[in-house]
Amino acid sequence: MTMKFVNFLNTVKILGSDHNMVTDKIRKLTAKIHGWLTDTEGELLYNLAKSCTGNGVIVEIGSWKGKSTMWLAKGSQAGNKVKIYAIDPHTGSSEHKKNYTKVWTFGEFKKNIKNAKVDDVVIPFVKTSEEVAKYFNEPIELIFMDGAHEYDLVKLDFELWFPKVIDGGIMAFHDTIGYYGPKKLVAELIYKSKYFRNIGFAGSITFAEKVRQNSVKDKLKNRYVLLLHHPYEFASKLHLPKSIKNIGNKFIKLIQ
Repeated sequence: MTMKFVNFLNTVKILGSDHNMVTDKIRKLTAKIHGWLTDTEGELLYNLAKSCTGNGVIVEIGSWKGKSTMWLAKGSQAGNKVKIYAIDPHTGSSEHKKNYTKVWTFGEFKKNIKNAKVDDVVIPFVKTSEEVAKYFNEPIELIFMDGAHEYDLVKLDFELWFPKVIDGGIMAFHDTIGYYGPKKLVAELIYKSKYFRNIGFAGSITFAEKVRQNSVKDKLKNRYVLLLHHPYEFASKLHLPKSIKNIGNKFIKLIQ
Protein backbone atom coordinates (compact mmCIF):
# COMPACT_ATOMS: atom_id res chain seq x y z
CA MET A 1 0.00 0.00 0.00
CA THR A 2 1.50 3.34 -1.07
CA MET A 3 1.04 6.71 0.56
CA LYS A 4 -2.44 8.11 0.07
CA PHE A 5 -2.16 11.49 -1.57
CA VAL A 6 -3.03 14.31 0.79
CA ASN A 7 -5.03 17.34 -0.29
CA PHE A 8 -3.48 19.97 1.95
CA LEU A 9 -6.50 22.24 1.96
CA ASN A 10 -9.06 19.56 2.76
CA THR A 11 -6.82 18.29 5.54
CA VAL A 12 -6.83 21.70 7.20
CA LYS A 13 -10.62 21.97 6.91
CA ILE A 14 -11.16 18.54 8.44
CA LEU A 15 -8.74 18.92 11.34
CA GLY A 16 -10.18 22.25 12.47
CA SER A 17 -9.29 24.03 15.71
CA ASP A 18 -7.07 21.31 17.24
CA HIS A 19 -4.95 21.35 14.12
CA ASN A 20 -4.75 25.15 14.22
CA MET A 21 -3.52 25.08 17.84
CA VAL A 22 -0.76 22.63 16.90
CA THR A 23 0.39 24.64 13.89
CA ASP A 24 0.25 27.88 15.90
CA LYS A 25 2.73 26.36 18.35
CA ILE A 26 5.05 25.39 15.49
CA ARG A 27 4.80 28.89 14.01
CA LYS A 28 5.95 30.36 17.33
CA LEU A 29 8.72 27.77 17.56
CA THR A 30 10.08 28.54 14.09
CA ALA A 31 9.47 32.30 14.08
CA LYS A 32 12.94 33.16 15.40
CA ILE A 33 14.81 30.73 13.16
CA HIS A 34 16.41 32.30 10.12
CA GLY A 35 15.08 30.90 6.87
CA TRP A 36 12.87 31.57 3.86
CA LEU A 37 9.94 29.24 4.53
CA THR A 38 6.54 30.85 5.07
CA ASP A 39 3.98 29.56 7.57
CA THR A 40 1.71 28.46 4.70
CA GLU A 41 4.55 26.40 3.24
CA GLY A 42 5.44 25.02 6.66
CA GLU A 43 1.88 23.88 7.25
CA LEU A 44 1.90 22.09 3.93
CA LEU A 45 5.09 20.23 4.87
CA TYR A 46 3.58 19.37 8.27
CA ASN A 47 0.51 17.81 6.66
CA LEU A 48 2.46 15.90 4.04
CA ALA A 49 4.83 14.48 6.66
CA LYS A 50 1.99 13.62 9.03
CA SER A 51 0.29 11.64 6.26
CA CYS A 52 3.31 9.44 5.51
CA THR A 53 2.50 5.80 6.22
CA GLY A 54 6.02 4.50 6.82
CA ASN A 55 6.34 2.69 3.49
CA GLY A 56 9.24 4.99 2.83
CA VAL A 57 11.30 7.63 4.59
CA ILE A 58 11.22 11.42 4.33
CA VAL A 59 14.14 13.23 2.70
CA GLU A 60 14.93 16.92 2.81
CA ILE A 61 17.43 18.40 0.36
CA GLY A 62 18.59 21.69 1.88
CA SER A 63 18.00 22.28 5.58
CA TRP A 64 19.82 25.58 6.31
CA LYS A 65 19.12 26.18 10.03
CA GLY A 66 16.24 23.75 10.39
CA LYS A 67 13.03 25.73 9.88
CA SER A 68 11.57 23.42 7.23
CA THR A 69 13.06 20.39 9.02
CA MET A 70 11.04 21.29 12.12
CA TRP A 71 7.75 21.49 10.22
CA LEU A 72 8.44 18.11 8.61
CA ALA A 73 9.53 16.57 11.91
CA LYS A 74 6.55 17.86 13.90
CA GLY A 75 4.26 16.43 11.21
CA SER A 76 6.08 13.11 11.32
CA GLN A 77 5.84 12.98 15.13
CA ALA A 78 2.09 13.66 14.90
CA GLY A 79 1.76 10.84 12.38
CA ASN A 80 3.75 7.61 12.06
CA LYS A 81 7.11 8.96 13.25
CA VAL A 82 8.74 8.38 9.88
CA LYS A 83 12.47 9.13 9.86
CA ILE A 84 13.60 12.34 8.18
CA TYR A 85 16.99 12.45 6.47
CA ALA A 86 18.04 16.11 6.40
CA ILE A 87 20.74 16.56 3.75
CA ASP A 88 22.82 19.74 3.65
CA PRO A 89 26.59 20.41 3.53
CA HIS A 90 25.83 23.43 5.78
CA THR A 91 28.35 25.55 3.89
CA GLY A 92 25.67 27.48 1.99
CA SER A 93 24.64 27.62 -1.64
CA SER A 94 26.37 29.70 -4.31
CA GLU A 95 23.98 32.56 -3.45
CA HIS A 96 24.88 32.41 0.24
CA LYS A 97 28.59 32.41 -0.54
CA LYS A 98 28.20 35.64 -2.48
CA ASN A 99 26.66 37.36 0.54
CA TYR A 100 28.75 35.81 3.32
CA THR A 101 32.50 35.31 3.51
CA LYS A 102 32.04 32.03 5.39
CA VAL A 103 28.98 29.86 5.97
CA TRP A 104 28.62 27.10 8.57
CA THR A 105 25.08 26.40 9.77
CA PHE A 106 25.30 22.91 11.23
CA GLY A 107 25.84 24.11 14.81
CA GLU A 108 22.69 26.23 14.72
CA PHE A 109 20.81 23.46 12.92
CA LYS A 110 21.63 20.93 15.67
CA LYS A 111 20.71 23.39 18.40
CA ASN A 112 17.38 24.25 16.78
CA ILE A 113 16.46 20.62 16.18
CA LYS A 114 17.27 19.72 19.77
CA ASN A 115 15.33 22.68 21.19
CA ALA A 116 12.31 21.67 19.12
CA LYS A 117 12.56 18.12 20.54
CA VAL A 118 12.51 16.51 17.10
CA ASP A 119 15.99 14.99 17.14
CA ASP A 120 14.39 11.56 17.65
CA VAL A 121 13.11 11.56 14.05
CA VAL A 122 15.74 13.72 12.29
CA ILE A 123 18.93 12.18 10.90
CA PRO A 124 21.27 14.83 9.46
CA PHE A 125 23.74 14.22 6.63
CA VAL A 126 26.40 16.93 6.42
CA LYS A 127 27.06 16.25 2.76
CA THR A 128 25.83 17.41 -0.63
CA SER A 129 22.76 15.91 -2.25
CA GLU A 130 24.94 14.29 -4.92
CA GLU A 131 27.25 12.68 -2.37
CA VAL A 132 24.40 11.13 -0.37
CA ALA A 133 22.44 9.99 -3.43
CA LYS A 134 25.31 7.72 -4.48
CA TYR A 135 24.75 5.34 -1.56
CA PHE A 136 21.25 6.16 -0.29
CA ASN A 137 19.07 3.10 -0.94
CA GLU A 138 15.98 3.52 1.25
CA PRO A 139 12.59 3.98 -0.45
CA ILE A 140 11.30 7.55 -0.15
CA GLU A 141 7.68 8.43 0.59
CA LEU A 142 8.14 12.21 0.72
CA ILE A 143 10.99 14.39 -0.53
CA PHE A 144 11.27 18.15 -0.11
CA MET A 145 13.79 19.69 -2.49
CA ASP A 146 15.19 23.06 -1.44
CA GLY A 147 18.82 23.00 -2.50
CA ALA A 148 20.57 25.03 -5.18
CA HIS A 149 18.47 27.23 -7.46
CA GLU A 150 20.51 27.02 -10.68
CA TYR A 151 18.58 25.00 -13.25
CA ASP A 152 21.35 22.46 -13.97
CA LEU A 153 21.75 21.75 -10.25
CA VAL A 154 18.00 21.54 -9.60
CA LYS A 155 17.68 19.13 -12.51
CA LEU A 156 20.59 17.05 -11.21
CA ASP A 157 18.92 16.76 -7.80
CA PHE A 158 15.69 15.69 -9.50
CA GLU A 159 17.41 13.05 -11.64
CA LEU A 160 19.32 11.67 -8.64
CA TRP A 161 16.33 11.35 -6.31
CA PHE A 162 13.29 10.75 -8.54
CA PRO A 163 14.06 7.02 -9.00
CA LYS A 164 14.19 6.54 -5.21
CA VAL A 165 10.64 7.87 -4.63
CA ILE A 166 7.97 5.16 -4.35
CA ASP A 167 4.83 5.11 -6.48
CA GLY A 168 2.30 7.15 -4.56
CA GLY A 169 5.07 9.16 -2.91
CA ILE A 170 5.23 12.94 -2.95
CA MET A 171 7.87 15.21 -4.44
CA ALA A 172 7.76 18.84 -3.27
CA PHE A 173 9.89 21.70 -4.64
CA HIS A 174 10.54 25.01 -2.91
CA ASP A 175 11.02 28.38 -4.65
CA THR A 176 9.07 27.54 -7.80
CA ILE A 177 8.04 31.20 -7.80
CA GLY A 178 10.76 33.80 -8.28
CA TYR A 179 13.60 31.41 -9.08
CA TYR A 180 14.25 30.37 -12.66
CA GLY A 181 15.75 26.93 -11.92
CA PRO A 182 12.99 25.39 -9.77
CA LYS A 183 10.27 27.12 -11.83
CA LYS A 184 11.59 25.69 -15.11
CA LEU A 185 12.11 22.24 -13.58
CA VAL A 186 8.52 21.83 -12.39
CA ALA A 187 7.12 23.25 -15.65
CA GLU A 188 9.07 20.75 -17.74
CA LEU A 189 9.38 17.65 -15.58
CA ILE A 190 6.38 17.78 -13.25
CA TYR A 191 3.42 19.51 -14.89
CA LYS A 192 4.11 18.00 -18.33
CA SER A 193 5.27 14.59 -17.13
CA LYS A 194 3.44 11.29 -17.42
CA TYR A 195 4.78 10.31 -13.98
CA PHE A 196 2.86 12.82 -11.84
CA ARG A 197 -0.70 13.61 -10.86
CA ASN A 198 -2.54 15.61 -8.18
CA ILE A 199 -0.21 18.57 -8.56
CA GLY A 200 -0.79 21.48 -6.22
CA PHE A 201 0.99 24.50 -4.80
CA ALA A 202 1.13 26.46 -1.57
CA GLY A 203 3.24 29.58 -1.34
CA SER A 204 6.27 28.92 -3.54
CA ILE A 205 6.11 25.12 -3.07
CA THR A 206 4.87 22.93 -5.91
CA PHE A 207 4.11 19.32 -4.95
CA ALA A 208 2.90 16.25 -6.81
CA GLU A 209 2.21 12.54 -6.43
CA LYS A 210 4.48 10.18 -8.35
CA VAL A 211 2.77 7.42 -10.39
CA ARG A 212 3.87 4.86 -12.96
CA GLN A 213 1.63 6.41 -15.59
CA ASN A 214 -0.93 9.17 -15.21
CA SER A 215 -4.26 9.20 -17.04
CA VAL A 216 -5.56 11.60 -19.67
CA LYS A 217 -7.71 13.16 -16.94
CA ASP A 218 -4.61 13.59 -14.77
CA LYS A 219 -2.74 15.27 -17.63
CA LEU A 220 -5.58 17.73 -18.22
CA LYS A 221 -5.78 18.56 -14.53
CA ASN A 222 -2.01 19.08 -14.37
CA ARG A 223 -2.19 21.59 -17.25
CA TYR A 224 -5.12 23.32 -15.54
CA VAL A 225 -3.13 23.76 -12.33
CA LEU A 226 -0.16 25.06 -14.36
CA LEU A 227 -2.45 27.70 -15.87
CA LEU A 228 -3.53 28.69 -12.35
CA HIS A 229 0.09 28.97 -11.29
CA HIS A 230 0.86 31.81 -13.73
CA PRO A 231 -1.64 34.38 -12.36
CA TYR A 232 -0.84 33.22 -8.82
CA GLU A 233 2.84 34.00 -9.42
CA PHE A 234 2.00 37.39 -10.93
CA ALA A 235 -0.25 38.31 -7.99
CA SER A 236 2.39 37.21 -5.47
CA LYS A 237 4.74 39.90 -6.82
CA LEU A 238 2.24 42.71 -6.34
CA HIS A 239 2.30 44.82 -3.19
CA LEU A 240 -1.28 44.03 -2.21
CA PRO A 241 -2.77 44.42 1.28
CA LYS A 242 -2.43 41.27 3.37
CA SER A 243 -6.22 40.90 3.60
CA ILE A 244 -6.51 40.86 -0.21
CA LYS A 245 -3.69 38.33 -0.51
CA ASN A 246 -5.37 36.08 2.06
CA ILE A 247 -8.63 36.16 0.09
CA GLY A 248 -6.73 35.37 -3.10
CA ASN A 249 -4.91 32.47 -1.46
CA LYS A 250 -8.18 31.01 -0.18
CA PHE A 251 -9.70 31.27 -3.66
CA ILE A 252 -6.71 29.56 -5.27
CA LYS A 253 -6.87 26.77 -2.69
CA LEU A 254 -10.55 26.33 -3.46
CA ILE A 255 -10.13 25.87 -7.22
CA GLN A 256 -7.00 23.70 -7.25
